[in-house]
Amino acid sequence: MTNSTHSKPLFSTLTAFLLLFSTGSSDGQTVSQAGSATQKQLNTSTLRLGIISVKSTKIPTGPIGWAMNQGKFLPELQKLGIKEVQTVSFRNGPNLNEALVAGKLDVGIYGDTPALVARANGIPTRLISQEQVGMNAWLLAKKNGPRSVAELKGQKVATSKGSYMHRYLIGLLQKSGIADQVTVVHLLPNDAQAALERGDVAAIAASTGTGPLLQSKGFPVIDEAIKHPDLPGTSVTVVTEAFLAKHPDLPQKWNEIKQAAVKDIKAKPEAYYKFHAEVSGYPVNVVKASFPLQQFPEEPIPAKGLQLLQGTKQFLVSQKLAKSDFQLTDWIVAQKQK
Repeated sequence: MTNSTHSKPLFSTLTAFLLLFSTGSSDGQTVSQAGSATQKQLNTSTLRLGIISVKSTKIPTGPIGWAMNQGKFLPELQKLGIKEVQTVSFRNGPNLNEALVAGKLDVGIYGDTPALVARANGIPTRLISQEQVGMNAWLLAKKNGPRSVAELKGQKVATSKGSYMHRYLIGLLQKSGIADQVTVVHLLPNDAQAALERGDVAAIAASTGTGPLLQSKGFPVIDEAIKHPDLPGTSVTVVTEAFLAKHPDLPQKWNEIKQAAVKDIKAKPEAYYKFHAEVSGYPVNVVKASFPLQQFPEEPIPAKGLQLLQGTKQFLVSQKLAKSDFQLTDWIVAQKQK
């Protein structure tokens, strides 16, 4: 197979795994919402926003993307002295982490697993909010392949290492008692999908979008993260400590924008899903299956989201996939009470 990194049984290559969490090839694409995206010297009037997108989209999906689409994002940030937003897209969380390490981003919206590992590995970020809580992951098998998790023994399973899908896959294999009998292959979503279609791997742990799309094409789903209360993921928004020091009011403003956007999404679900489908390139029915509206919380960090974060952090620390433990309360930016 090409363009892949084969691993030994799941926990035998933790060093390489950690590197995949905290670094990655820099393949971001910069897009400016206002002004030039090629400034050599960026100051605090520019906010550089990192997002995850397999299609290098110009804006994110979710509540913040909807606020941008509705023209309600930048005007609010301008009240804080932020005159421009530059969006940089990455294929996965470890790549976004690398950009944070290099000082190329101010804010990132991505999966909780790489964000937690980044913080545990010393990347100076603070948690602003959760965009989505209860993100599903789909374990899909090749056609005429395994029909249960147990049948993955001795097989290859592909996923994006360092992602929330990988954390789900690790947890699932551990619960099933076959973690040391499965070989994991690191492939980005598009490559994993192609490998599954060719039959090069027995199964893939797929993200939102990809999972329901492949299911609609007849690939059997043998497990889902939402069947296990502790395994769904969340999407988080983090800000660098340096940018936060210069814009201490950003978290409050950000969450006001997000809350208003979530309320608007729930009032106009069909309009939102049409927007999401256009940005992501997925059919509307796939978007609806991937992003139930109840997964967009109005609160900055709901109780369920905090519970999932705590469980994921404890898991990563226990497996030595995060270098050190830390208190979530020290990471989360305190919100002013209205």
